[in-house]
Amino acid sequence: MTNILHADIDAFFASVEQLDNSELRGHPVIVGGGIEDRGVVATASYEARLSGVVSAMPMKTALRLCPEAIRITPRFDRYQELSREVMSIFRDITPVIEPISLDEAFLDVSRLGDVLPQSIALDLKKKIKKSVGLTISVGMASSKGIAKIASDMGKPDGLIIVKKGDEQRFLAPLEVSKLWGVGPKTASTLAKYHIYRVGDLAKKPVDWLIDNFGKNGFAMHKMSLGQDYSPVGIVKNRKSVSTETTLSEDTADPSAVRDLVSRLSKEITVDLQQKNLLARTVKLKLRLNDFTTLTRQITFSESQDSVESISEATNILVERELEPGRQFRLVGVGLSGLQDKTVLEVPIQGRFDGF
Repeated sequence: MTNILHADIDAFFASVEQLDNSELRGHPVIVGGGIEDRGVVATASYEARLSGVVSAMPMKTALRLCPEAIRITPRFDRYQELSREVMSIFRDITPVIEPISLDEAFLDVSRLGDVLPQSIALDLKKKIKKSVGLTISVGMASSKGIAKIASDMGKPDGLIIVKKGDEQRFLAPLEVSKLWGVGPKTASTLAKYHIYRVGDLAKKPVDWLIDNFGKNGFAMHKMSLGQDYSPVGIVKNRKSVSTETTLSEDTADPSAVRDLVSRLSKEITVDLQQKNLLARTVKLKLRLNDFTTLTRQITFSESQDSVESISEATNILVERELEPGRQFRLVGVGLSGLQDKTVLEVPIQGRFDGF
C-alpha cells in the first residue's frame, strides 16, 4: 500500500523569527518588504492571520489590518539553515523524499516495514519540534495531491490521515479550488456550470470535462476521484523548479511587483542551493488582471546558483513588462536547465546571454 506524507512547516519565515526572538512569541509577526518599498507579505504568523493578513498582500494593507504587527525583513540565510536541518530529519525517516520548497516536502513511507503510518507521522512531528523547535503540519494519504490538501486543512500543527478507500468521501465536500491545477480562472468557469465542490466535479462525465477543458479536464476528473498516481520524485531528476504567488489584490504599483519578484528570486535560489543544483535559464511569469499571462526568460552563458545573478536576471525581465496601466494579479519565477552541482568541476561564472 502506498503511504505518502506531505510535511509543511507552519508559517515558516514568521515561525523562525519567533523561534530566534522569544519576545516575538505570541505576537503578530509579518515577514516581508517595508511600506516605503511598496513591499508585500512573504509570511504572516498565525497571530497576524487572525486579523486577515495573508501572503502576497501589500504590506500597507497588512499593517492597516493589523497595526500592532511587528514587520521583519526576510533572512533567507537563516531560513535555509533551518530548512536543511528539517530536510535532514525527513531523510532520516525515509530516503524517498521530494522537497517542494524550503518549508515543505513529500515523503514516501510505504516501505518502512510494519510501523503504523500514524506512528511515523507523529514521530516526525515530535522530532522536528524537539530538534529544530518548529511545528509542522502533516497530511498522509495514498497520493501526493490528497496528502497536501490534508496537511493544509490541518494547519497549524495538525495531522490528518486519509485512509485508502476514503479519498472520494474526503474530497467531495471541498471547494474545487483545493485541487491542484484548479486556479481562480478555472474555478470561476466551473462555477458557471454550477460546479462548486469536488463532489460536483466528480459527477461530471469525463468526456464533458475534456470537451470543455481539454487535457486539464481529464486531469481534473482523475483528481476529483482521488486517482493520482504520481510518485514521490527525486530532486536531481527535475528539469525545472518554480514558485509563484497570486496577489491578494491586483496591483499596478511597479514597486510592489519588483518587491515580490525580488523575494521570489531569492527564495527559489536558496532552494536551488539547498538541492545542490545549478540552473541555466531564469524564467519570469506575470499574469495580468484580464488573465493574460506573460512569460519571459534569460539564459546564462554558464549554469548558475548565485542569488545576485538570478535576481539581476529577473530584475531585467520585470522592468521590461512594467508598462503604465498594467494591473498584475500573479507573479512567478522559475529556473530550468538544472544540473547537479556535484558533477561539475569547473568554476561557475555569473554572465548571461539574454533572450
